[in-house]
Amino acid sequence: MKYVVGFLTTIIAAAPAAAADPKPSAAGVAAIIDKHVSEKLKANNVPAAAFADDAAFLRRASLAFAGRVAVPSEVRLFVADTDPNKRAKLIDRLLASPAFATHMTTTWRGWLLPEAASDPNLAGNVPGFEAWLRGKIQQNTPFDAFVTELLTYPLNGRTAATARGQDDDADGNTNPLAFYTAKEGKPENLAAATSRVFMGVQLECAQCHDHPFAKWSRDQFWGLAAFYAGVERPMNGGLRESLDKRELSIPNAERTVPATFLDDKEPEWRFKKSPRVTLAAWLTAGDNPFFARAAVNRLWGFAFGVGMVDPIDDFNEQNKPSHPELLDALAKAFVDSGFDTTLILRGIAQSETFQRSSAVTHDGQKDVRLFARFPVQGLTPEQLFDSLAVVIGTTANRNGRGFGANEAFALTGRRTENPTTIIQALTLMNGGIVGGATTIESSRTLAAVVVLPGLSVAERVEALYLAALGRAPTPDESKRAVRHVEGGEKGEAKSRYADVMWALLNGVEFRTNH
Repeated sequence: MKYVVGFLTTIIAAAPAAAADPKPSAAGVAAIIDKHVSEKLKANNVPAAAFADDAAFLRRASLAFAGRVAVPSEVRLFVADTDPNKRAKLIDRLLASPAFATHMTTTWRGWLLPEAASDPNLAGNVPGFEAWLRGKIQQNTPFDAFVTELLTYPLNGRTAATARGQDDDADGNTNPLAFYTAKEGKPENLAAATSRVFMGVQLECAQCHDHPFAKWSRDQFWGLAAFYAGVERPMNGGLRESLDKRELSIPNAERTVPATFLDDKEPEWRFKKSPRVTLAAWLTAGDNPFFARAAVNRLWGFAFGVGMVDPIDDFNEQNKPSHPELLDALAKAFVDSGFDTTLILRGIAQSETFQRSSAVTHDGQKDVRLFARFPVQGLTPEQLFDSLAVVIGTTANRNGRGFGANEAFALTGRRTENPTTIIQALTLMNGGIVGGATTIESSRTLAAVVVLPGLSVAERVEALYLAALGRAPTPDESKRAVRHVEGGEKGEAKSRYADVMWALLNGVEFRTNH
Protein backbone atom coordinates (compact mmCIF):
# COMPACT_ATOMS: atom_id res chain seq x y z
CA MET A 1 0.00 0.00 0.00
CA LYS A 2 2.82 2.36 0.88
CA TYR A 3 4.15 1.96 -2.67
CA VAL A 4 0.79 2.95 -4.13
CA VAL A 5 0.59 5.98 -1.87
CA GLY A 6 4.14 6.91 -2.76
CA PHE A 7 3.42 6.53 -6.48
CA LEU A 8 0.33 8.74 -6.25
CA THR A 9 2.26 11.31 -4.24
CA THR A 10 4.95 11.38 -6.92
CA ILE A 11 2.40 11.73 -9.72
CA ILE A 12 0.58 14.55 -7.92
CA ALA A 13 3.84 16.36 -7.18
CA ALA A 14 4.92 16.05 -10.79
CA ALA A 15 1.61 17.26 -12.22
CA PRO A 16 1.71 20.83 -13.49
CA ALA A 17 -0.05 23.43 -11.41
CA ALA A 18 -3.47 24.50 -12.60
CA ALA A 19 -3.09 27.13 -15.27
CA ALA A 20 -3.97 30.64 -14.21
CA ASP A 21 -7.03 32.18 -15.77
CA PRO A 22 -6.03 33.60 -19.15
CA LYS A 23 -6.32 37.29 -19.74
CA PRO A 24 -9.65 38.35 -21.24
CA SER A 25 -9.83 38.55 -25.02
CA ALA A 26 -11.56 41.22 -27.06
CA ALA A 27 -14.06 38.61 -28.24
CA GLY A 28 -14.72 37.65 -24.64
CA VAL A 29 -15.32 41.28 -23.67
CA ALA A 30 -17.68 41.67 -26.64
CA ALA A 31 -19.60 38.58 -25.54
CA ILE A 32 -19.97 39.97 -22.01
CA ILE A 33 -21.35 43.22 -23.42
CA ASP A 34 -23.84 41.56 -25.75
CA LYS A 35 -25.04 39.15 -23.06
CA HIS A 36 -25.93 41.87 -20.57
CA VAL A 37 -27.35 44.29 -23.14
CA SER A 38 -29.48 41.50 -24.64
CA GLU A 39 -30.82 40.52 -21.22
CA LYS A 40 -31.78 44.13 -20.50
CA LEU A 41 -33.54 44.47 -23.86
CA LYS A 42 -35.43 41.22 -23.32
CA ALA A 43 -36.54 42.34 -19.86
CA ASN A 44 -37.89 45.57 -21.38
CA ASN A 45 -39.45 43.88 -24.44
CA VAL A 46 -37.37 46.03 -26.79
CA PRO A 47 -35.93 44.51 -29.97
CA ALA A 48 -32.35 45.23 -30.96
CA ALA A 49 -31.78 47.27 -34.10
CA ALA A 50 -30.35 45.62 -37.20
CA PHE A 51 -26.64 45.84 -37.92
CA ALA A 52 -25.28 49.00 -39.51
CA ASP A 53 -24.06 48.52 -43.07
CA ASP A 54 -20.34 48.52 -43.82
CA ALA A 55 -20.15 52.16 -44.88
CA ALA A 56 -21.90 53.34 -41.71
CA PHE A 57 -19.68 51.13 -39.54
CA LEU A 58 -16.50 52.41 -41.19
CA ARG A 59 -17.52 56.03 -40.65
CA ARG A 60 -18.56 55.33 -37.04
CA ALA A 61 -15.38 53.48 -36.17
CA SER A 62 -13.16 56.06 -37.91
CA LEU A 63 -14.77 58.91 -36.00
CA ALA A 64 -14.72 57.04 -32.68
CA PHE A 65 -11.15 55.77 -32.82
CA ALA A 66 -9.31 57.99 -35.32
CA GLY A 67 -11.24 61.19 -34.65
CA ARG A 68 -12.04 61.86 -38.29
CA VAL A 69 -14.00 60.48 -41.24
CA ALA A 70 -12.54 57.97 -43.68
CA VAL A 71 -11.34 59.07 -47.11
CA PRO A 72 -13.31 57.83 -50.17
CA SER A 73 -10.69 55.24 -51.14
CA GLU A 74 -10.98 53.68 -47.67
CA VAL A 75 -14.76 53.54 -48.05
CA ARG A 76 -14.63 51.84 -51.45
CA LEU A 77 -12.05 49.26 -50.35
CA PHE A 78 -13.83 48.45 -47.09
CA VAL A 79 -17.27 48.06 -48.67
CA ALA A 80 -15.83 45.84 -51.43
CA ASP A 81 -13.86 43.65 -49.00
CA THR A 82 -15.45 40.20 -48.60
CA ASP A 83 -13.40 39.15 -45.55
CA PRO A 84 -15.90 38.20 -42.80
CA ASN A 85 -13.42 39.49 -40.18
CA LYS A 86 -12.89 42.86 -41.84
CA ARG A 87 -14.60 44.84 -39.06
CA ALA A 88 -12.37 43.40 -36.35
CA LYS A 89 -9.31 43.96 -38.55
CA LEU A 90 -10.39 47.56 -39.13
CA ILE A 91 -10.57 48.18 -35.38
CA ASP A 92 -7.10 46.67 -34.94
CA ARG A 93 -5.71 49.01 -37.61
CA LEU A 94 -7.39 52.05 -36.14
CA LEU A 95 -6.21 51.36 -32.59
CA ALA A 96 -2.64 50.96 -33.85
CA SER A 97 -2.74 54.11 -35.98
CA PRO A 98 -1.11 57.51 -35.32
CA ALA A 99 -4.60 59.00 -35.73
CA PHE A 100 -5.80 57.05 -32.68
CA ALA A 101 -2.85 58.32 -30.63
CA THR A 102 -3.64 61.89 -31.69
CA HIS A 103 -7.36 61.53 -30.99
CA MET A 104 -6.86 59.93 -27.57
CA THR A 105 -4.22 62.50 -26.66
CA THR A 106 -6.69 65.29 -27.40
CA THR A 107 -9.43 63.46 -25.51
CA TRP A 108 -7.36 62.81 -22.39
CA ARG A 109 -5.99 66.33 -22.43
CA GLY A 110 -9.60 67.55 -22.39
CA TRP A 111 -10.45 65.27 -19.46
CA LEU A 112 -7.36 66.02 -17.40
CA LEU A 113 -6.70 69.62 -18.41
CA PRO A 114 -10.07 71.28 -19.13
CA GLU A 115 -8.59 74.57 -17.93
CA ALA A 116 -6.41 74.73 -21.05
CA ALA A 117 -9.43 75.61 -23.19
CA SER A 118 -9.93 78.92 -21.37
CA ASP A 119 -6.63 79.79 -19.65
CA PRO A 120 -4.03 81.24 -22.07
CA ASN A 121 -1.41 81.10 -19.31
CA LEU A 122 -1.34 77.32 -19.67
CA ALA A 123 -0.50 77.40 -23.37
CA GLY A 124 3.23 76.98 -22.76
CA ASN A 125 2.75 73.80 -20.74
CA VAL A 126 0.21 72.03 -22.95
CA PRO A 127 2.64 70.76 -25.65
CA GLY A 128 4.79 68.98 -23.07
CA PHE A 129 1.73 67.51 -21.41
CA GLU A 130 0.36 66.28 -24.75
CA ALA A 131 3.76 64.81 -25.66
CA TRP A 132 3.73 62.87 -22.38
CA LEU A 133 0.18 61.69 -23.01
CA ARG A 134 0.95 60.63 -26.56
CA GLY A 135 3.89 58.53 -25.41
CA LYS A 136 1.74 56.66 -22.90
CA ILE A 137 -0.99 56.05 -25.48
CA GLN A 138 1.39 54.87 -28.19
CA GLN A 139 3.00 52.44 -25.74
CA ASN A 140 -0.43 51.26 -24.56
CA THR A 141 0.77 51.88 -21.01
CA PRO A 142 -1.44 50.00 -18.53
CA PHE A 143 -3.94 52.42 -17.07
CA ASP A 144 -2.86 51.85 -13.48
CA ALA A 145 0.76 52.67 -14.41
CA PHE A 146 -0.36 55.74 -16.38
CA VAL A 147 -2.35 57.10 -13.44
CA THR A 148 0.39 56.26 -10.95
CA GLU A 149 2.97 58.22 -12.95
CA LEU A 150 0.62 61.19 -13.25
CA LEU A 151 -0.22 61.29 -9.54
CA THR A 152 3.30 60.63 -8.21
CA TYR A 153 5.42 62.67 -10.62
CA PRO A 154 8.28 64.35 -8.66
CA LEU A 155 7.60 68.02 -7.99
CA ASN A 156 10.55 69.24 -5.91
CA GLY A 157 12.82 71.52 -7.87
CA ARG A 158 10.33 71.76 -10.71
CA THR A 159 9.97 75.31 -11.90
CA ALA A 160 8.02 76.97 -14.65
CA ALA A 161 11.18 76.80 -16.79
CA THR A 162 11.35 73.04 -16.21
CA ALA A 163 7.78 72.64 -17.35
CA ARG A 164 8.68 74.43 -20.59
CA GLY A 165 11.72 72.24 -21.15
CA GLN A 166 14.27 74.99 -20.43
CA ASP A 167 16.47 72.85 -18.21
CA ASP A 168 18.59 69.75 -18.71
CA ASP A 169 16.25 67.21 -17.12
CA ALA A 170 16.00 63.91 -18.96
CA ASP A 171 12.30 64.34 -19.59
CA GLY A 172 12.72 67.85 -21.04
CA ASN A 173 9.30 69.28 -21.62
CA THR A 174 7.62 65.86 -21.88
CA ASN A 175 5.93 65.52 -18.52
CA PRO A 176 2.56 65.75 -16.75
CA LEU A 177 3.39 68.89 -14.75
CA ALA A 178 0.64 70.88 -16.46
CA PHE A 179 -1.88 68.81 -14.47
CA TYR A 180 -0.51 70.40 -11.31
CA THR A 181 0.01 73.91 -12.62
CA ALA A 182 -3.50 73.97 -14.13
CA LYS A 183 -4.86 73.18 -10.66
CA GLU A 184 -2.62 75.99 -9.27
CA GLY A 185 -0.91 73.44 -7.03
CA LYS A 186 -3.88 73.64 -4.66
CA PRO A 187 -4.71 70.42 -2.75
CA GLU A 188 -8.44 71.00 -3.06
CA ASN A 189 -8.26 71.41 -6.84
CA LEU A 190 -6.04 68.36 -7.25
CA ALA A 191 -8.31 66.24 -5.05
CA ALA A 192 -11.43 67.30 -6.95
CA ALA A 193 -9.83 66.43 -10.30
CA THR A 194 -8.49 63.09 -9.02
CA SER A 195 -11.85 61.97 -7.65
CA ARG A 196 -13.79 63.15 -10.70
CA VAL A 197 -11.55 61.71 -13.44
CA PHE A 198 -10.32 58.51 -11.78
CA MET A 199 -13.14 57.63 -9.40
CA GLY A 200 -16.16 59.13 -11.14
CA VAL A 201 -16.98 60.98 -7.93
CA GLN A 202 -17.76 64.68 -7.87
CA LEU A 203 -16.63 65.86 -4.45
CA GLU A 204 -16.67 69.59 -5.14
CA CYS A 205 -20.04 70.14 -3.46
CA ALA A 206 -18.59 68.80 -0.20
CA GLN A 207 -15.70 71.27 -0.27
CA CYS A 208 -17.59 74.02 1.57
CA HIS A 209 -20.38 72.22 3.42
CA ASP A 210 -22.10 68.93 4.09
CA HIS A 211 -25.01 68.45 1.71
CA PRO A 212 -28.05 66.90 3.45
CA PHE A 213 -28.70 64.49 0.56
CA ALA A 214 -25.14 63.74 -0.57
CA LYS A 215 -23.06 60.73 0.47
CA TRP A 216 -19.78 62.57 0.80
CA SER A 217 -18.97 64.83 3.74
CA ARG A 218 -16.79 67.89 4.00
CA ASP A 219 -14.31 65.98 6.14
CA GLN A 220 -14.02 63.31 3.43
CA PHE A 221 -13.30 65.91 0.77
CA TRP A 222 -10.53 67.54 2.79
CA GLY A 223 -9.26 64.12 3.91
CA LEU A 224 -8.68 63.23 0.27
CA ALA A 225 -7.16 66.66 -0.41
CA ALA A 226 -4.72 66.07 2.46
CA PHE A 227 -2.79 63.59 0.28
CA TYR A 228 -1.76 66.71 -1.66
CA ALA A 229 -1.20 68.79 1.49
CA GLY A 230 2.51 69.20 0.84
CA VAL A 231 2.11 70.44 -2.74
CA GLU A 232 2.87 74.13 -3.10
CA ARG A 233 3.29 76.62 -5.91
CA PRO A 234 5.77 79.28 -4.74
CA MET A 235 5.86 82.83 -6.01
CA ASN A 236 8.36 81.88 -8.74
CA GLY A 237 5.67 79.80 -10.38
CA GLY A 238 7.34 76.45 -9.77
CA LEU A 239 6.14 73.37 -7.91
CA ARG A 240 7.46 71.76 -4.76
CA GLU A 241 6.27 69.34 -2.10
CA SER A 242 6.83 68.78 1.60
CA LEU A 243 6.80 65.01 2.01
CA ASP A 244 5.85 65.04 5.70
CA LYS A 245 2.58 66.96 5.35
CA ARG A 246 -0.40 64.61 5.58
CA GLU A 247 -3.18 66.73 7.02
CA LEU A 248 -5.09 69.90 6.21
CA SER A 249 -7.01 72.49 8.18
CA ILE A 250 -10.53 72.87 6.86
CA PRO A 251 -11.11 76.50 5.84
CA ASN A 252 -13.40 78.42 8.20
CA ALA A 253 -13.59 75.45 10.54
CA GLU A 254 -11.72 74.84 13.77
CA ARG A 255 -10.48 71.37 12.92
CA THR A 256 -7.78 69.58 10.97
CA VAL A 257 -8.28 66.31 9.10
CA PRO A 258 -5.66 63.69 8.23
CA ALA A 259 -5.27 62.17 4.77
CA THR A 260 -8.10 59.64 4.44
CA PHE A 261 -9.25 57.29 1.68
CA LEU A 262 -12.86 57.46 0.57
CA ASP A 263 -13.44 53.82 1.56
CA ASP A 264 -12.03 54.48 5.05
CA LYS A 265 -9.12 52.07 4.66
CA GLU A 266 -6.10 52.97 6.76
CA PRO A 267 -3.27 54.51 4.68
CA GLU A 268 0.07 52.68 4.81
CA TRP A 269 2.69 55.42 4.72
CA ARG A 270 6.04 54.90 3.03
CA PHE A 271 9.27 56.22 4.49
CA LYS A 272 10.45 59.43 2.81
CA LYS A 273 7.84 59.02 0.10
CA SER A 274 5.20 61.49 -0.98
CA PRO A 275 1.68 60.89 0.38
CA ARG A 276 0.69 60.90 -3.30
CA VAL A 277 2.47 57.54 -3.64
CA THR A 278 0.19 56.09 -0.97
CA LEU A 279 -2.84 57.62 -2.66
CA ALA A 280 -1.91 56.22 -6.08
CA ALA A 281 -1.28 52.73 -4.67
CA TRP A 282 -4.73 52.67 -3.06
CA LEU A 283 -6.47 54.21 -6.06
CA THR A 284 -5.06 51.82 -8.68
CA ALA A 285 -5.42 48.62 -6.65
CA GLY A 286 -7.50 45.90 -8.28
CA ASP A 287 -9.95 45.87 -5.38
CA ASN A 288 -10.50 49.64 -5.31
CA PRO A 289 -14.27 50.15 -5.43
CA PHE A 290 -14.07 53.18 -7.72
CA PHE A 291 -11.11 53.02 -10.10
CA ALA A 292 -11.87 50.25 -12.62
CA ARG A 293 -15.60 50.98 -12.75
CA ALA A 294 -15.00 54.68 -13.44
CA ALA A 295 -12.42 53.85 -16.13
CA VAL A 296 -14.54 51.40 -18.12
CA ASN A 297 -17.54 53.70 -17.88
CA ARG A 298 -15.39 56.51 -19.30
CA LEU A 299 -14.23 54.26 -22.16
CA TRP A 300 -17.83 53.21 -22.82
CA GLY A 301 -18.90 56.85 -22.97
CA PHE A 302 -15.98 57.60 -25.28
CA ALA A 303 -17.19 54.94 -27.74
CA PHE A 304 -20.96 55.39 -27.47
CA GLY A 305 -21.25 59.07 -26.58
CA VAL A 306 -23.21 58.21 -23.42
CA GLY A 307 -22.06 56.27 -20.38
CA MET A 308 -23.71 53.50 -18.44
CA VAL A 309 -23.41 56.10 -15.71
CA ASP A 310 -24.05 59.45 -17.36
CA PRO A 311 -22.54 62.01 -16.96
CA ILE A 312 -19.54 59.69 -17.01
CA ASP A 313 -17.90 61.31 -13.97
CA ASP A 314 -20.92 61.48 -11.66
CA PHE A 315 -21.40 58.17 -9.84
CA ASN A 316 -23.89 58.74 -7.03
CA GLU A 317 -26.88 57.10 -5.38
CA GLN A 318 -29.35 59.09 -7.51
CA ASN A 319 -27.48 58.38 -10.78
CA LYS A 320 -27.54 54.62 -11.11
CA PRO A 321 -25.81 52.78 -13.99
CA SER A 322 -28.07 51.63 -16.81
CA HIS A 323 -26.43 48.17 -16.74
CA PRO A 324 -24.91 47.63 -13.27
CA GLU A 325 -23.98 43.98 -13.84
CA LEU A 326 -22.30 44.83 -17.14
CA LEU A 327 -20.38 47.68 -15.52
CA ASP A 328 -19.07 45.32 -12.83
CA ALA A 329 -18.21 42.62 -15.40
CA LEU A 330 -16.28 45.07 -17.58
CA ALA A 331 -14.46 46.42 -14.53
CA LYS A 332 -13.40 42.87 -13.60
CA ALA A 333 -12.24 42.20 -17.17
CA PHE A 334 -10.29 45.47 -17.08
CA VAL A 335 -8.50 44.46 -13.87
CA ASP A 336 -7.88 40.91 -15.15
CA SER A 337 -6.41 42.30 -18.38
CA GLY A 338 -3.80 44.29 -16.47
CA PHE A 339 -5.73 47.53 -17.01
CA ASP A 340 -5.48 47.34 -20.80
CA THR A 341 -7.59 50.20 -22.17
CA THR A 342 -7.25 49.17 -25.81
CA LEU A 343 -8.54 45.69 -25.00
CA ILE A 344 -11.72 47.20 -23.57
CA LEU A 345 -12.12 49.50 -26.59
CA ARG A 346 -11.47 46.60 -28.97
CA GLY A 347 -14.08 44.51 -27.17
CA ILE A 348 -16.62 47.33 -27.29
CA ALA A 349 -16.04 47.82 -31.02
CA GLN A 350 -16.34 44.09 -31.76
CA SER A 351 -19.63 43.80 -29.89
CA GLU A 352 -22.92 43.54 -31.70
CA THR A 353 -24.08 46.42 -29.51
CA PHE A 354 -21.57 48.82 -31.09
CA GLN A 355 -22.24 47.53 -34.59
CA ARG A 356 -26.01 48.11 -34.59
CA SER A 357 -27.74 50.72 -36.71
CA SER A 358 -28.66 54.06 -35.16
CA ALA A 359 -32.09 54.08 -36.85
CA VAL A 360 -35.12 53.84 -34.55
CA THR A 361 -37.39 50.97 -35.62
CA HIS A 362 -39.25 50.57 -32.32
CA ASP A 363 -40.45 53.11 -29.77
CA GLY A 364 -38.48 51.40 -27.01
CA GLN A 365 -35.26 52.10 -28.85
CA LYS A 366 -35.66 55.82 -28.23
CA ASP A 367 -34.16 55.31 -24.78
CA VAL A 368 -30.50 55.51 -25.80
CA ARG A 369 -29.30 54.04 -22.49
CA LEU A 370 -30.85 50.70 -23.36
CA PHE A 371 -28.28 50.52 -26.21
CA ALA A 372 -30.74 48.74 -28.47
CA ARG A 373 -29.23 50.87 -31.22
CA PHE A 374 -26.13 52.98 -31.60
CA PRO A 375 -26.75 56.41 -30.03
CA VAL A 376 -26.59 59.34 -32.43
CA GLN A 377 -24.03 61.80 -31.07
CA GLY A 378 -22.80 65.20 -32.13
CA LEU A 379 -19.19 65.35 -33.22
CA THR A 380 -16.74 66.89 -30.81
CA PRO A 381 -15.15 70.13 -32.06
CA GLU A 382 -11.93 68.24 -32.79
CA GLN A 383 -13.70 65.50 -34.75
CA LEU A 384 -15.56 68.13 -36.75
CA PHE A 385 -12.43 70.13 -37.51
CA ASP A 386 -10.31 67.13 -38.47
CA SER A 387 -13.09 65.64 -40.60
CA LEU A 388 -13.46 68.92 -42.50
CA ALA A 389 -9.73 68.86 -43.18
CA VAL A 390 -10.08 65.34 -44.62
CA VAL A 391 -13.05 66.30 -46.78
CA ILE A 392 -11.45 69.47 -48.11
CA GLY A 393 -8.15 67.72 -48.75
CA THR A 394 -6.00 70.12 -46.74
CA THR A 395 -3.25 69.88 -44.13
CA ALA A 396 -4.96 72.48 -41.93
CA ASN A 397 -4.56 72.03 -38.20
CA ARG A 398 -6.32 73.30 -35.11
CA ASN A 399 -3.99 76.24 -34.47
CA GLY A 400 -5.62 78.03 -37.38
CA ARG A 401 -3.01 77.43 -40.08
CA GLY A 402 -4.81 76.48 -43.26
CA PHE A 403 -8.16 77.75 -41.96
CA GLY A 404 -8.94 81.07 -40.34
CA ALA A 405 -7.75 81.20 -36.73
CA ASN A 406 -11.07 82.63 -35.53
CA GLU A 407 -13.00 79.84 -37.20
CA ALA A 408 -10.69 77.21 -35.78
CA PHE A 409 -11.44 78.63 -32.33
CA ALA A 410 -15.16 78.61 -33.05
CA LEU A 411 -15.00 74.90 -33.82
CA THR A 412 -12.51 73.78 -31.18
CA GLY A 413 -12.11 76.45 -28.53
CA ARG A 414 -15.16 75.70 -26.42
CA ARG A 415 -16.67 72.55 -24.98
CA THR A 416 -20.27 72.22 -23.91
CA GLU A 417 -22.55 69.50 -22.59
CA ASN A 418 -23.81 69.19 -26.17
CA PRO A 419 -20.81 69.06 -28.50
CA THR A 420 -22.84 70.35 -31.46
CA THR A 421 -23.18 74.09 -30.88
CA ILE A 422 -24.95 77.00 -32.55
CA ILE A 423 -21.55 78.62 -33.10
CA GLN A 424 -20.38 75.53 -34.96
CA ALA A 425 -23.51 75.46 -37.13
CA LEU A 426 -23.17 79.15 -38.03
CA THR A 427 -19.47 78.73 -38.72
CA LEU A 428 -20.16 75.86 -41.08
CA MET A 429 -22.89 77.74 -42.91
CA ASN A 430 -21.23 81.12 -43.24
CA GLY A 431 -17.53 80.76 -42.54
CA GLY A 432 -14.49 80.31 -44.67
CA ILE A 433 -13.87 76.70 -43.64
CA VAL A 434 -16.82 75.33 -45.54
CA GLY A 435 -16.34 78.13 -48.03
CA GLY A 436 -12.92 76.65 -48.70
CA ALA A 437 -14.41 73.20 -49.02
CA THR A 438 -16.90 74.40 -51.60
CA THR A 439 -14.60 76.44 -53.83
CA ILE A 440 -12.75 74.85 -56.72
CA GLU A 441 -9.72 77.04 -56.10
CA SER A 442 -9.28 76.05 -52.43
CA SER A 443 -10.64 72.50 -52.17
CA ARG A 444 -8.50 69.81 -53.70
CA THR A 445 -11.32 67.31 -53.25
CA LEU A 446 -13.91 69.38 -55.07
CA ALA A 447 -11.46 70.35 -57.80
CA ALA A 448 -10.55 66.70 -58.41
CA VAL A 449 -14.20 65.65 -58.61
CA VAL A 450 -15.13 68.42 -61.02
CA VAL A 451 -12.18 68.30 -63.44
CA LEU A 452 -11.51 64.55 -63.58
CA PRO A 453 -12.36 63.51 -67.16
CA GLY A 454 -14.61 60.65 -68.15
CA LEU A 455 -17.11 60.80 -65.26
CA SER A 456 -20.84 61.26 -65.59
CA VAL A 457 -22.71 63.79 -63.46
CA ALA A 458 -24.07 60.97 -61.31
CA GLU A 459 -20.56 59.59 -60.74
CA ARG A 460 -19.28 63.00 -59.69
CA VAL A 461 -22.20 63.36 -57.26
CA GLU A 462 -21.39 59.93 -55.84
CA ALA A 463 -17.77 61.02 -55.32
CA LEU A 464 -18.95 64.04 -53.32
CA TYR A 465 -21.18 61.86 -51.13
CA LEU A 466 -18.33 59.44 -50.48
CA ALA A 467 -16.04 62.31 -49.48
CA ALA A 468 -18.51 64.10 -47.21
CA LEU A 469 -20.71 61.34 -45.78
CA GLY A 470 -18.72 58.18 -46.39
CA ARG A 471 -21.45 56.53 -48.41
CA ALA A 472 -23.00 56.51 -51.86
CA PRO A 473 -26.19 58.55 -52.35
CA THR A 474 -29.56 56.86 -52.45
CA PRO A 475 -31.27 56.84 -55.87
CA ASP A 476 -33.51 59.75 -54.83
CA GLU A 477 -30.57 61.75 -53.48
CA SER A 478 -28.60 61.14 -56.65
CA LYS A 479 -31.54 62.14 -58.83
CA ARG A 480 -32.05 65.44 -56.96
CA ALA A 481 -28.36 66.34 -57.02
CA VAL A 482 -27.99 65.52 -60.72
CA ARG A 483 -31.09 67.57 -61.50
CA HIS A 484 -29.58 70.53 -59.60
CA VAL A 485 -26.23 70.30 -61.41
CA GLU A 486 -27.79 69.97 -64.85
CA GLY A 487 -30.46 72.61 -64.25
CA GLY A 488 -28.19 75.62 -64.34
CA GLU A 489 -27.09 77.90 -67.12
CA LYS A 490 -24.21 76.90 -69.34
CA GLY A 491 -20.94 77.18 -67.43
CA GLU A 492 -22.57 76.91 -63.98
CA ALA A 493 -21.89 73.21 -63.43
CA LYS A 494 -18.78 73.80 -61.30
CA SER A 495 -20.58 76.11 -58.89
CA ARG A 496 -23.51 73.70 -58.73
CA TYR A 497 -21.25 70.85 -57.64
CA ALA A 498 -20.05 73.25 -54.97
CA ASP A 499 -23.67 73.72 -53.90
CA VAL A 500 -24.04 69.97 -53.44
CA MET A 501 -20.90 69.82 -51.29
CA TRP A 502 -22.07 72.80 -49.21
CA ALA A 503 -25.42 71.12 -48.54
CA LEU A 504 -23.75 67.86 -47.50
CA LEU A 505 -21.36 69.54 -45.07
CA ASN A 506 -24.15 71.56 -43.45
CA GLY A 507 -26.46 68.60 -42.95
CA VAL A 508 -27.03 66.84 -39.64
CA GLU A 509 -25.57 63.64 -41.07
CA PHE A 510 -22.12 65.18 -41.44
CA ARG A 511 -22.16 66.77 -37.96
CA THR A 512 -23.05 63.55 -36.15
CA ASN A 513 -21.69 60.10 -35.56
CA HIS A 514 -24.43 57.54 -36.04
